[in-house]
Amino acid sequence: MNKRTATVAMGVALLAVLGAAAWWGLLPHETAVTNSAAVIEVYKNPQCGCCGQWVSHVRAHGFVVQVHDASNTEATRAMLGVPSALGSCHTAKINGYVIEGHVPAADIGRLLKERPAIVGLAVPGMPAGSPGMESPSPLAYQTLAFSATGDTQVFADHSIPTP
Repeated sequence: MNKRTATVAMGVALLAVLGAAAWWGLLPHETAVTNSAAVIEVYKNPQCGCCGQWVSHVRAHGFVVQVHDASNTEATRAMLGVPSALGSCHTAKINGYVIEGHVPAADIGRLLKERPAIVGLAVPGMPAGSPGMESPSPLAYQTLAFSATGDTQVFADHSIPTP
């Protein structure tokens, strides 16, 4: 076997092991492979830097992303059924769900796995420490699940990381 073939074979084997470990929950939650065949469509203001950082976060976790520049993100949120109280700086959709704001990729992966009867997930505002809003002084925040009636419940708690 030549060197190139051996390298490709090792890469394929590593991906298979990582995929199996993620499937069985053996990897830490934040690093688990959350790749989805579905595309995340993101609607964001073209001048927003933190939105671009969030897009990089979900891509780094294996999601395919299509970015749409939208000058009126409020109208996009309203059209997709996001209550105004849950608003943030960008809105996305994937597999029939709406993702509002800086929702961690791991939460999106869990959403797609569990398929709850909700409209989507939101991280209201732009909390320091959420994906795309990295900060030396992170804050605890929650990812909220929301229904068509605007009811919310906590989907995931994100505590302040310990040094």
